[in-house]
Amino acid sequence: MGKALTKVFDFYLKASVHVSFAVFALVQMTFYFCRLPFDWTVSLLAFSGTLFSYNFIKYADFVVAHRHSLSRKMKAIIGISVVGLLVGIVCFFFLNHLAQVVTLSLLVLAVLYAVPISKHIPNLRNLSGLKVYIVCLCWATVTLIIPILHANLELSLDIWIKFLQRFLLVLILIGIFEIVDLQYDEKYLKTIPQLLGTQKTKWLLAGLTIPFFVIEFFKVGFQPIQAWNSFVIVCIVLIFILLASPKRSAYFSLFWVESVPLFWWFLVLLEG
Repeated sequence: MGKALTKVFDFYLKASVHVSFAVFALVQMTFYFCRLPFDWTVSLLAFSGTLFSYNFIKYADFVVAHRHSLSRKMKAIIGISVVGLLVGIVCFFFLNHLAQVVTLSLLVLAVLYAVPISKHIPNLRNLSGLKVYIVCLCWATVTLIIPILHANLELSLDIWIKFLQRFLLVLILIGIFEIVDLQYDEKYLKTIPQLLGTQKTKWLLAGLTIPFFVIEFFKVGFQPIQAWNSFVIVCIVLIFILLASPKRSAYFSLFWVESVPLFWWFLVLLEG
């Protein structure tokens, strides 16, 4: 029984289901902060789109190279990725025109992130120092801008303030990931820990939690409970920053660090 649960949990993480729930949670946070009703179209699009794009980026090269000898687990990952793609396509046609344009732009960006542009130009993932900002941009756009556009709301200053907070959160979480992955990342990627070292990166990430928290007070319709929720998230993130190390298991980042958006959402659900 224990081994079976371990395999299920491993598949849950490796197949990008957990990170998809994290993105789903941030979409729900957008509904909460912007006083929007729950929308299945945007929520399913965010979940299924993340599932497909993450698995495409992680496994496309491997699947092509080993297409004649794929394991059952890899075939299952391909299967749910295809389902995710199909669900995403269906959801796409229910979006309004402007949200569709932004979604297509992100799709192109995801392809360029994984596929080399030419023989002389690598994919965006391998361009030194660029990877982290592309991921932050995609997360903040999927979880905030697309829901706002689909709801026919204006991209006001308040939305861009929320965008900055979302961008900072993802940047901090990716920084923790990069500390854990330091021993595996190629030198040419020039990740933050590669450039600054582990300790300075931790100080930088800890420092970024300050603007993340302070931004909360500048949101339209601010309520004190929101500040308390953000404070709890900052405390959790600071603990993860403190514990981050290249010696940590990948599950530390794949499960616990990627759970931060879920923790944030659960805090909001507790209010209800």
